[in-house]
Amino acid sequence: MKILFLTLLTAFMTLPAFAADKALDADWLKPVEAKKVCMVNNKSFDKDQMAIEVAGKTYYGCCPMCKNMLEKDAAQRSATDPVSGKAVDKASAVIGADSDGNTYYFESQDNLKKFSSGPKPDKKPDAGMGGMSMPSHNGK
Repeated sequence: MKILFLTLLTAFMTLPAFAADKALDADWLKPVEAKKVCMVNNKSFDKDQMAIEVAGKTYYGCCPMCKNMLEKDAAQRSATDPVSGKAVDKASAVIGADSDGNTYYFESQDNLKKFSSGPKPDKKPDAGMGGMSMPSHNGK
């Protein structure tokens, strides 16, 4: 009987820990201002990035190489919304960033909310989800 009681007591004591972990997972993606994102690296930074005007729209990059890429390569200026699967212009997208600074681009706030209510993806997004493999920049 003591063993059963101790087992139940232990189970009840661990429930709050599981609930806390679940609550932390719900906050894995936060909205981020476009000016805090290098739209070539698809990384968010603590400070504002360089504003780059292309065809009357403002994009952001972290260095002259990113500026050049955004100006010359239209593919760098768009991403795929991971909820709808539609292409979105990074200049007008709703942007979310995870705790590692990886960014995700959405066509609406509703899509950001839907995506953030699910589990954090196991790996960094690829170019089709708003991220890409690039040499890392320092955000200066």
